[in-house]
Amino acid sequence: MTRRSRKTVVDIIAGETGTILKNWTGRLRVALVYPNTYSVGMSNLGYQTVYRLINQRENVVCERVFLPDRSATQVFPRSIESGRPLRDFDIIAFSISFESDYSHLLEILQTSAVPLTSRERSADDPLVAAGGVACMLNPEPLAAFIDCFFIGEGEALIDPFFDRFDPERDRREMLKVLAREVPGVYVPMFYEVQYHEDGTLRSFTPVESVPAAIERGYARDLSSAVSCTAILSPHTTFDRTYLIEVGRGCPHGCRFCAAGYVYRPPRFQSLEHLKAAMAAGVALTDKIGLVGAAVSDVPGISSLCAAYRDADIRISFSSLRADALSPELLETLRQSRVKTATIAPDAGSERMRQVINKGVDEAAVLSAAETLVAEGIPNLKLYFMVGLPTETPADVDAVVTLCKRIKHRFLASSRTRGRMGEITVSLNSFVPKPMTPFQWAPMDDPEMLKRKIKRIKDGLKRIPNMRLHHDVPRHAYIQALLSRGDRRVASILMGVLRNGGNWVKTLKSSPVNADFFVLRARKTDEILPWDFIDHGISRSFLENEYHLALKGKASPPCPMADACRLCGVCT
Repeated sequence: MTRRSRKTVVDIIAGETGTILKNWTGRLRVALVYPNTYSVGMSNLGYQTVYRLINQRENVVCERVFLPDRSATQVFPRSIESGRPLRDFDIIAFSISFESDYSHLLEILQTSAVPLTSRERSADDPLVAAGGVACMLNPEPLAAFIDCFFIGEGEALIDPFFDRFDPERDRREMLKVLAREVPGVYVPMFYEVQYHEDGTLRSFTPVESVPAAIERGYARDLSSAVSCTAILSPHTTFDRTYLIEVGRGCPHGCRFCAAGYVYRPPRFQSLEHLKAAMAAGVALTDKIGLVGAAVSDVPGISSLCAAYRDADIRISFSSLRADALSPELLETLRQSRVKTATIAPDAGSERMRQVINKGVDEAAVLSAAETLVAEGIPNLKLYFMVGLPTETPADVDAVVTLCKRIKHRFLASSRTRGRMGEITVSLNSFVPKPMTPFQWAPMDDPEMLKRKIKRIKDGLKRIPNMRLHHDVPRHAYIQALLSRGDRRVASILMGVLRNGGNWVKTLKSSPVNADFFVLRARKTDEILPWDFIDHGISRSFLENEYHLALKGKASPPCPMADACRLCGVCT
C-alpha cells in the first residue's frame, strides 16, 4: 500500500494470509509500529519476525501499526488487527530499519496524542520502545523520545523483556530492573552525556546503578526457528512472496557495510531447516524469496535450489556475489523467469575495491555479467558508490570505464541470443556508518557528490541501452546526520516536525551545526556517540581495518571459526 493508494484496512486484512487475531482480555497490549507505510513495513522480514515472536507469548497481544496513508480519511494511526489507537496499548514498540523514518516516528507520536519526549510522559501514557538495526548502530538521535531501546536481535531480547515487564509497576523502577537484568535494554534517562568545548563528547556515564556499556542481544543459535514471513500479503513490494532468512551477517568484511560487523560472527541456517522452511512457503505461494547478506555463501544453497528445479516455483535472492554464481543458482534464476540480475561492484577501480575490501575483482564482475546474459537473463543492474574514502577523480572515472567494459561483454553475449536487454546503473552516495571501519571517515559534502555523479552521468549518457539512477546527495547528508549524530540532533528532528518535514528550512535555522556530525573526520581516540554499545568487536580491530583501507590494503574474510581472535567477537 503506497501513500497514494486507497486500500482500506478491510481490504488489507482480506488479502492477508496468517493474520494473528487475539482477544485483549487479560493480556498485555503491544502496538508494533513500523514508521512507514504498510507496503514498506510488511516487506520487512525483521518486522514480521518480531510480530510473530511477540505473539507467541500467550499473555501478550501484538498488533501492527503503520504510518497512515495521507490520501485516506484516517489521519492518526490505528492498529490493523483491531483498529485501536496507540493510546490504548501498554507498549508502543517501534521497529526502525532506516534513519529516514525517524521523522515519521515523531509524526506518529504527535498525531496519536502521545507526549513526544520521555520526560513528558506519565504513568498514564504507553511505554515507548524502539528496536531494529538503526537502533543497534546508534540510538542517540532518538534518545529524548524513547523510554527504552532494544539493542540487538529480537530472539535474544523479547522473552527476557516480557518476563520482567509489568505495566502496574512504577515505571522508573521497572525500567531499572530491565536495564540491569536484560542485556540489550538501554534506557537513555539513566545516562548523562557531557561535551568538550569543541563539541566532541567528553563522557557518557550512568546516573543510576545500571551497566556502563550496553551488551547487544545476540541469538547464538538461529536454528530454533527460521525467520520466515508471518503474513503473506499482495499489498507489499514483493506481492505474496514468502521470505526466508537463510543466514544473518556476512563473512566478507566490506568496510562500508554495518551488517557485516554488528551481526558477527555470521550464522547460516542448516540445510535441513531451510528445506522445512521452503516446504512451508511452497504450501502457501509459488514465490519464494531467500534473504541474507550473503545468500550465495550459505552451505548447501545450490542443492536447496536444485531440489525445486522441476517445480513451478519462482525463487529470488536478496544478494548474490559476482564470484559465486554456481550452475545451480543460474538455473534457478532462469527457471524463475528472472528478468533482471544485480551485480554490485560498488567501486569502479581495483584500487577502490581494495580500499573497501570488496573481495571481488574486475574479471569476476565481467565474467558474471557475461554469464548472466548467456543464461537468458536479459537485463543487468549495477550498484556503485561515490564519495568513498580516498576516492580520486580517476576512481570516479573508473566507474564509467567498468560500465563500458560490462556493456561490451553484455552486448557480445546478447548477440548470440538475438535480443538486447538493458543495463541500469544505480549510483549511491557513500554514508560512513557506525560500528564499521569507516566510522571515523568524513562524508563528502553534497556539492562534491553532485559533481561526481554528473561526471559519471556525462560519461554514460551516450551509451545505448544503459540508464543511470542516482540518489539525492542532500538526502544522503540527512541520513549521515541521523546515523552519526548524538543527542543534540533531537532538536533538529523536533524542528523538522514543526516545519512540516522541511529539512532545508530546519537545517538553516538550527543552532546545531549538522556539518559537525556529517563532514568532519573523527579522531580514532574520540568518544563516539555509539561507543557505549558493546557488539563484541574490539575497537583496535576496526581502527586497524580503517588504516588498512587508507593504505589500499585488503584483509581476509571472517573465518567463522570459534578459535579465531581477529576481531574479538568470538573471545
